[in-house]
Amino acid sequence: MKISFFLLFLLGWSAVAMAQKPTRLDSIKVVPIDTVYWKRSAQAGINLNQGSFSSNWKGGGVNSIALGAFFNAKSDYMQRRFNWTSEVQLQYGIVKNQNQDSRKNVDRIFLDTKVGHRLSPVWLAFGNLNFLSQFATGYRYEQLPGGGERNVLISNFFAPAYLTESVGLEYKPTTYFNLQFGLGTIRQTFVTDDAITIGEPSRYGVAPGKNVRNEFAFQLIANFDRNLMENLNLKARYQLFANYATLNAIDHRLDISLTAKVNKYVNVNLNGIVLYDKDQDNAIQYSQGLAIGFLYSF
Repeated sequence: MKISFFLLFLLGWSAVAMAQKPTRLDSIKVVPIDTVYWKRSAQAGINLNQGSFSSNWKGGGVNSIALGAFFNAKSDYMQRRFNWTSEVQLQYGIVKNQNQDSRKNVDRIFLDTKVGHRLSPVWLAFGNLNFLSQFATGYRYEQLPGGGERNVLISNFFAPAYLTESVGLEYKPTTYFNLQFGLGTIRQTFVTDDAITIGEPSRYGVAPGKNVRNEFAFQLIANFDRNLMENLNLKARYQLFANYATLNAIDHRLDISLTAKVNKYVNVNLNGIVLYDKDQDNAIQYSQGLAIGFLYSF
């Protein structure tokens, strides 16, 4: 009985002494098993371009002004082997040249969400949902024989729009680069405006009298996002879409964005898109834009 009491006394005294005296364990942060890890970022901004010339300017040129706005956001959730990444890109801009009506020079709605399960340090199994469209009507401007021009409607909101569901494997050796192999990919192409007849009878691949086209395909996506210097960032996204039924007509799209931060709120941005899609045009399409503007990150 005395021995048991003595042992209890020693244990109690040891516990009190350890509570009062710091140990090496005090400097170790204990992380609960169910801790949730989030990484979020968002950017909003306005870009402005302007050019003017005197009436006797011999170099030639047209007075113009362009205004654009954008919003980009990304979230990344990681817990053990589970990963969930979502991204939003919204862009819209207009340009007004002298003696012309205003017309848009950028228009983009891009939504993307992906869930993945890590199979190894560099390989994941994933499921992905992606949406791509535009905000407003798009026109082709044709010169008339007697002078002037006419507007031909070629696109609109949800005309076209692309909804893509994909499952497959992802190779992610670093935080700034990854490859997605969409072995089972289904894409719906929507043309909900019956006034659009570009590419007749295909209408972006959608048959006349219908509003939706379904495709089953293989999809490859490569993403690169890295700071080349302290204030210089390069983003690139390449997408290959191969319909299993028409492998002789593979779609390719490359989006590149180079952003240089002048200071906390001012940045210079160079964007470029290269696109080859036979459902839209037999030739390669490209667009490019350079802008300086206000940037707010939160």
